[in-house]
Amino acid sequence: MMEVPRVGHSVSSPTSPCEDMIKNLSLDAIQLCGREGNKSLDSGIAEMEELPVPQNIKISNITCDSFKICWDMDSRSKERITHYFIDLNKKENKNANKFKHKDVPTKLVAKAVPLPMTVRGHWFLSPRTEYTVAVQTASKQGDGDYAVSEWSEIIEFCTADYSTVHLTQLMEKAEVIAGRMLRFSVFYRNQNKEYFDHARENQNNKMLPSVKDNSGSHGSPISGKLEGVFFSCNTEFNTGKPPQDSPYGRYRFQLPAETLFSPKTNLYFADFYCMYTAYHYVILVIAPKGSPGDEFCKQRLPALDIGDNRFMTCTEDEDGQLVFHHAQDVILEVIYTDPVDLSLGTVAEISGHQLMSMSTVNAKKDPSCKTCNISVGR
Repeated sequence: MMEVPRVGHSVSSPTSPCEDMIKNLSLDAIQLCGREGNKSLDSGIAEMEELPVPQNIKISNITCDSFKICWDMDSRSKERITHYFIDLNKKENKNANKFKHKDVPTKLVAKAVPLPMTVRGHWFLSPRTEYTVAVQTASKQGDGDYAVSEWSEIIEFCTADYSTVHLTQLMEKAEVIAGRMLRFSVFYRNQNKEYFDHARENQNNKMLPSVKDNSGSHGSPISGKLEGVFFSCNTEFNTGKPPQDSPYGRYRFQLPAETLFSPKTNLYFADFYCMYTAYHYVILVIAPKGSPGDEFCKQRLPALDIGDNRFMTCTEDEDGQLVFHHAQDVILEVIYTDPVDLSLGTVAEISGHQLMSMSTVNAKKDPSCKTCNISVGR
C-alpha cells in the first residue's frame, strides 16, 4: 500500500496549488491528486535546498495513455529522496472558450523507484493531447510532512494515437452490435452541385482524396492524416436501395460496388463512435493493394478479411460474380484512398431531404457511451 503525503493546507506547484486531499490510488506505484483552489502560504511541505532538482527531463515510450519519464540528478542528498512529485497538466489552448470549465490539473506522487518510471492512467491521460510536466524530489519526514526540492523545468509532450491493440478493442465492441448482413450493389457519395462541377472543371473529372476530419474517436490514427474520398453503402432494409435522404447534399454520385471493392483491395477497420444519439458509426477504409493509402493503413489499422467480417464483405457466388453485404445496425462510413473518376458512375439529384442534423463532419464522440468507448481515454 502506498503512502499518502500529510498535507496541512496545500502543495505548491509550478502552475497551480493543490487541494488538501490526495486520493490513495494504486497504479504503477503512483497516486493521483486533483488540484484547484487558492494558493496557501502555509504549507505542510517544507522546501530544502539540499534535495537535488531534476535536470534534463526526458519523455519516451509515449502511448495514448502512458509514457516513461527519467531525468538526471545531482548525487548530493540523493539517498534522502523517498518520493517524486510529478506535476502533469493539459497544455492550455489559447483559442479555447474562456468560459468553459478548465481541466483539473493532476499531481502524481510516486515512491522513488529506479528511472525511467512509467506513468500510466486512462483517467488523466487522453490520446493525441498535449501536456506539460514538471518534477520535484521529496523526502518524507518523521512527522509525515515532506521536504521537497525546487520544481524542475517544464517539459511539453503529446500523447499518441490509438494503437492497433486499442482499435481491435473498439472493433470487437462494434462487432457486438453490427447486426445481420444486408446485400448492396453500389457505393454512393452525396455532395452539393458545386462540388461535382468543380471536379469536372478543375480536377480532370476526378474526385480527389482529402484529409480526414476530426470526427469520431479522439485517438483515431486516421484523423487529420489519412487522405481519401468518403462513400456510403448502407441500404434501406425494405427496398435494398440507398436512402433518398442525405446530410451532405442533394446530388449523389454512385457507382458499382466492384469498382471500389474487390480482391484487388484491402479493407481496414478505422473507428467506432456515436454522437450523443442512438446511431452508431463504423469507419472502414478500402485501399488498393500496394497504394500509399494501403501502406499507411497497414502500419496503423486492423486489417479485415474482405470475405469474412461483421461490417462489409465481398464474396463470389457460384457463377464467379462478386456479391456485397453490409451490416444492418451500424452506419458505415467508407473511405477510398485513391482518386475516383466521375466517368465510373453517375451523378443525379436525390428526391429526399438534406438532413443536416445527421452530418458527421467534425462530429465529437460521446465520451459517456458505454457501447463505443474503451478504457484508454476518448
